[in-house]
Amino acid sequence: MSTATPWAEGRLTGRFGGPRLLFGRMYEDWHVERRVFPVAAPGTGPRPRALCIASAGDTAAALAGLGWEVTAVDINPDQLAYARARLAGGPTLEGVAEKGMRRGRSAAALLLPPWRPDPLRDFLRLADPAEQERRWHQDLDGPGLRRLMRLALRPGGVLATVLRPSFAGVVPARFDEVLRHRIERTVVRHPNATNPWLSRLLTGEDPPGSPPPYAPHVRLVHDDVAAVLERARPGSYDAVTLSNVLDGPGRAYARRLRAAVRHAVRPGGTVVLRSAREPGPAGPGWAAEDRSVLWGVERAVRLGATADDDRRIEP
Repeated sequence: MSTATPWAEGRLTGRFGGPRLLFGRMYEDWHVERRVFPVAAPGTGPRPRALCIASAGDTAAALAGLGWEVTAVDINPDQLAYARARLAGGPTLEGVAEKGMRRGRSAAALLLPPWRPDPLRDFLRLADPAEQERRWHQDLDGPGLRRLMRLALRPGGVLATVLRPSFAGVVPARFDEVLRHRIERTVVRHPNATNPWLSRLLTGEDPPGSPPPYAPHVRLVHDDVAAVLERARPGSYDAVTLSNVLDGPGRAYARRLRAAVRHAVRPGGTVVLRSAREPGPAGPGWAAEDRSVLWGVERAVRLGATADDDRRIEP
């Protein structure tokens, strides 16, 4: 069994060609990391060390702003170059993911009046989850949206036909219903007005006044994250956060990554893992607290001296 990762191809769609910019923004709520990672107390010694996926740079910049010494890793050279430019003050661009979402939003706006930009912006300015729930059911989650999402997101639909096979297999079978449930879960729990991730998903825009990511001193590494962790000194990191890394690779890579994490993160350190898959019997974990909507399962674990000593951090 292969211990490689399909993320090395740098493509979510298409069979041929080189790497592409996949993500122009990141869709992970770093406030989860702020709640579960050890506290980075200023002026008390060396800064704690964290490792994350570089992607579009948002999480790396957020962790650096919280006082962490951050290493950001990406196996896709185009994605890493974009993160480097963006962390140095460069512009936000559309990746493959944003282009696909823009097409979906354009279709919804053309066919469904409540999904046009002005009504959506009104919805996103709400700060009362009870009112958000009412508006979601009354205005937005109607029969037209359900038909459109069924066409786009069910097996045999648009998404399944364009994704590479390794990634298509990760998408839940009834992803249209799953995604609608994840949006509902978010709007009934968290004020829209303070949720930039929901705005990014529904409009493709950051809320007015949102600061761009900026952290030019983040260490950026072009490599497979498992390889970086394997080469690190034992216990090098105080925390690791990984999103999508296991969405696509097989079990052999998952075993390799788990061993690499245990090697590189000190006992007592914290690991956060996000996946777009649907959760099992243990439930979504921190995904219900993550305001970025898209995650199905999210685990936070504090490592012990052995795997038997690991402790899951509950929301």
